[in-house]
Amino acid sequence: MKRFPNAFVILLGVIILSWILTYIIPQGSYERVTDVESGQTAVIGGSYQEISSESLSFFELMLSIPQGLASRADLIVLILLMGGSFYVIEKTGALGQGLQVLVDQLKGKESLAIVIVSVLFAAAGATIGLQEEIIALAPILILFCRSMGFNSFVALGSSYGAAVLGSAFSPMNPFAVVIAQKEAQLPLLSGSGYRMVIFGIALVLWIAYLWRYANKNRVTPVPMETQGKGLTWRTSLILVLLCLTFVVVTYGLVSLDWGFNEISACFFTLGIISGLIANMGMDRTGLMYVEGMKEMTFAAVIMGMASTIPLLLEKGQILDSIVFALFTPIESLPPSVSALGMLMAQAVLHFPVSSYSGQALLTMPILTPLADLVGVSRQVCVLAYQYGAVTMDFIVPTNGALMAIIAVAGIPFNKWVRFIGKPLLLLFLVAATGIVVGVLTGF
Repeated sequence: MKRFPNAFVILLGVIILSWILTYIIPQGSYERVTDVESGQTAVIGGSYQEISSESLSFFELMLSIPQGLASRADLIVLILLMGGSFYVIEKTGALGQGLQVLVDQLKGKESLAIVIVSVLFAAAGATIGLQEEIIALAPILILFCRSMGFNSFVALGSSYGAAVLGSAFSPMNPFAVVIAQKEAQLPLLSGSGYRMVIFGIALVLWIAYLWRYANKNRVTPVPMETQGKGLTWRTSLILVLLCLTFVVVTYGLVSLDWGFNEISACFFTLGIISGLIANMGMDRTGLMYVEGMKEMTFAAVIMGMASTIPLLLEKGQILDSIVFALFTPIESLPPSVSALGMLMAQAVLHFPVSSYSGQALLTMPILTPLADLVGVSRQVCVLAYQYGAVTMDFIVPTNGALMAIIAVAGIPFNKWVRFIGKPLLLLFLVAATGIVVGVLTGF
């Protein structure tokens, strides 16, 4: 049996396909305006027109790959530094000892861990849009789950899966809901009550699915390698600093408008201090840090390559044409059908537009007047965007975070699709129901 292509090959194939599409799809463009205060560029609705420009050469295709990598330099640095930090902490024995304590506490009630982890990551997704940061955590989560007899799919489903669900159904995700409501000229965080109800339903169904899957697919528990028995004062202090780092990072993201560089600085500091506390010395700490960075290199490259795809479509002047083709047919449909059409169009559009915050800036100025025209409220319009775009992060190969995480976990993309297919359809059913009810109730 031939082996299914890895994440690098899949993304390279999608990049080449995107380049070919620039020769097939007619070129077109919307007019744009830049907000002086925020620096954000938004599309002017109804301004689409076809244009004519030179097609992209093969050299421009090749050039777009390093340009895509360079455009995500801050994220690549974060992945490398977080990887180094967690590798050092693992080598101190703190992670193994800490996780062993948790496993001992959950003995006989291992399934409870699925609920706890899922709720925590869903909350992180809902509040700060957690996703890329999970790349460095994946090996630890897999180790934790295997020690309790759960496979890697359960580990990623309860972490990455729950985080994506939280981001998609969130009442407050700053990179989805807040941006979309601002573009739709709605009061920020309005309609949170209704969103919380749908969020709760989706999360309960997700946990129920994972619970059932996990108990039907138990594996032989793999004992963790721990240095010594129980926690020492050194490893306890390292774990306290680890928890404190997550608190500081969360506060920085929510209240201080931090970006990836600030997060990187925090985790770099954590890794170095942890090595010194464990009495590893500066030399060995440095060597361990570099080893950890090496293990994250593939994931970092995958993240950068994913950014090449929207870059190519923009260079080829076809991204706006795709948007125009997806949303124009919705104009003549009844309100409920139009709203569902928006949901599906946003889902399809997320293949080439991997950034859901960028997708909000691109589509909401177009959809807002369209929603007014067909009798769909702007709140429902935002729902269609966030449910359609963000939920697709479960499965689109253009999402660098997804491809990096499954690469770290050693899960082929086709096996991930088989695992995620059924619950993803269930979540889209919840989303569609929420949208239709929203239309009928005047949400």
